[in-house]
Amino acid sequence: MINLSYFRRKDWRNRLGFFSKLNSSHSMFHLLKNRPYRPTVDDVNQWAQSLDTLLSNKYGKTAFCIFLKSEFSEENIEFWTACEDFRLHTSQEELLSRANSIYEEFVKSEAPKEINLDFHTKNAIVQNLHQPNASIFLAAQRKVYSLMENNSYPRFIHSDLYRELCSAARRESRHPKP
Repeated sequence: MINLSYFRRKDWRNRLGFFSKLNSSHSMFHLLKNRPYRPTVDDVNQWAQSLDTLLSNKYGKTAFCIFLKSEFSEENIEFWTACEDFRLHTSQEELLSRANSIYEEFVKSEAPKEINLDFHTKNAIVQNLHQPNASIFLAAQRKVYSLMENNSYPRFIHSDLYRELCSAARRESRHPKP
């Protein structure tokens, strides 16, 4: 009998390898090993406290992105991040240009990375596209955040990837490399 869990693990590793452009046998922790900062046991444990805590940590957010990519739902974090970046723009010209880009990429029906939004939320965005302000995507961003917080985030915290990161951080703390 074929052990299907072996193939799922192998597929998971291949996805991570593809994402990182590294060999599929590398773990997430190995992706970070050449960086001056490595997530500590405390860092990785804190990611389980809340989605906010996870997203506020550069490596936590990267791990979550890899996880979402494995679930074919990376458009949610990409949209959320685009909205965070969007609010940093100040000129009306920048807001207009960036709002149209976000709309075309994530909101418009049949968009390349279309997110799941109800008619009213989409319509409110369309109505304000001609003169956007910093909060044009706020309702949509909140809906996507809620979706991630209630669905993807709990799956991430219970995933093999997160367990592997916890184990790797514990190993690193016991045997730090110079």
